[in-house]
Formats: sequence, structure tokens, C-alpha cells
Amino acid sequence: MPNRKNWTDLKPLLQPLVMTAVILILDQVTKAIIVANVERLEYGGPVIEVLGDFLRIIHVRNLGIAFSIGRDLAPTLRRALFIVVPILVIGGLILYYFRSDEFTRLQRWSIAGIIAGGLGNIVDRLLRPAGVVDFVDVRFYGLFGLERWPTFNVADASVVVCGILLMVSVLFEREHGSTQDEQEG
Repeated sequence: MPNRKNWTDLKPLLQPLVMTAVILILDQVTKAIIVANVERLEYGGPVIEVLGDFLRIIHVRNLGIAFSIGRDLAPTLRRALFIVVPILVIGGLILYYFRSDEFTRLQRWSIAGIIAGGLGNIVDRLLRPAGVVDFVDVRFYGLFGLERWPTFNVADASVVVCGILLMVSVLFEREHGSTQDEQEG
């Protein structure tokens, strides 16, 4: 484990975790607003157009994971796979986050966003037996055969955006590192 002696050494590790807390709170507040407005947003019912047909708000629940994968599994198996396994993965990620000095600043912030999204959906799985609350509905114009992207929430968006940032930063670092090694060699 890195030798962290004082606040200035810990600050770069802890700052991204503030974003984790903000995203987690924002995710749960937005989901609570959707659930509290059931009369206006009946489950799976009418939509609120925000940007015309492009961006809409709709109340749906997801018992599965991304793209509703696994929604038809037995409830006990679903809980084990979609609660226990993610908790173990996030726990491992947090442990690696604090023990590794290999991450760049962008990678640390990206990991913090992934952790936030994962925790947001775990909270839903623990506290909302009807499933994870999804509400953002975006038109996808037939790309990948989809007219609309599967409905998602703040936690999902955080995982996807931060996951892409993490992958790009790792690829860029590898490319930059190998080019630098060739120039030095």
C-alpha cells in the first residue's frame, strides 16, 4: 500500500470521491422524484417530452442489468448476481483505487464515477423490489437497429461516460507511453 502520510498526499485520492457522493445523491434524488410523481408518470405510462421526441422522461423499472439482461432469472439468483457480485466488484475496485499509484488524475475521476453509478443501482436493488428506476428515454435514430436507446438513469449514465473516459485514457496512455519508449530507445 502506498505510504500516505498527510492530507496533501490523500487529497488527490479523496477529491474524486466527493464526485462519487454527488453523483450518488443526484441519482437517488432524481429517482425519488420520478417515483414520487407516479400520478403524472405512471409506471411505463405517459411520457414527458423534454426536447421533443429526442429526449423524454418516462417511469420504467428494470429487474435486470443493462438492456434488461437477466430480468427473467429467479429472484434469488437475480439478487445474488446483481447485488452480491457488483458489491464485490466495487469493493475490489475501491481497494485497488486506494492501493495503486498507477492511475492518472483522469483515471481516478473516471473510476470514482463508475463507483458512483454502481452504488446508485445497488441502492435501488436493495431498496426498490420492483426494480431499478429508469427514466431517461433518448431517440437513437435507428443506429444499431434501435429507434430509442434503452431507458436509463443518472447512475447508468455515470458508469457509461466514466467507463468510456477510462478506456480512452488507458488507450491514450498506452499509445503515448509506447511512442515515448520508441523515441527513448
